Amino acid sequence: MSRYKILDQHGLNFLTLTVVDWVDVFIRKRYKDIIVESLQYCQKEKGLVVYAYVIMSSHLHLIAEAKGSIPLSDILRDFKKFTAKTILNEIQTSGKESRKEWMLHRFAYRGHNAPGNRQYQFWQNDNHPIILYTMPVIAQKIDYIHNNPVLEGWVSQSDHYSYSSATNYAQGVGLLDVAVVDLPMSWVGYVPGT
Repeated sequence: MSRYKILDQHGLNFLTLTVVDWVDVFIRKRYKDIIVESLQYCQKEKGLVVYAYVIMSSHLHLIAEAKGSIPLSDILRDFKKFTAKTILNEIQTSGKESRKEWMLHRFAYRGHNAPGNRQYQFWQNDNHPIILYTMPVIAQKIDYIHNNPVLEGWVSQSDHYSYSSATNYAQGVGLLDVAVVDLPMSWVGYVPGT
């Protein structure tokens, strides 16, 4: 049962989708590509609007909203169900995953101990939604998302990491189309309360 609820199903939300036990699944390009392709599908077919995102090794941050009739929680539920099934199948069948047995053991353990006792659990149940109302807070969250790969030491500049909307904001194009928020320069790097 989720402790966090999306209170505004069609409003702007900051979301964090995390793999169970913080397993570093997304160190493989193929798994990150599945996430991007699935987000593209949700944009095209379900009305998902993405304003910022980053795929880290064990989680995904999004600023998103749902346009149209499908609630955001339903879009995320379907996204998580599809990506879990697809990535688990890739782990099981590709022959390219050196951590296959360990990963499947972790996901099986979590699945057997989850409500409903399923074979595997890939994603944590919660999406940790935070409703975004003001432009300074939106700017702070976008900055936070884009700086994650820099803080991890993966890149020296946020727009050098391909699996992030930082490239959209800096160069006008990225792997995923995003609705770029026009941020005043005074709000970039803004921290509430400072």
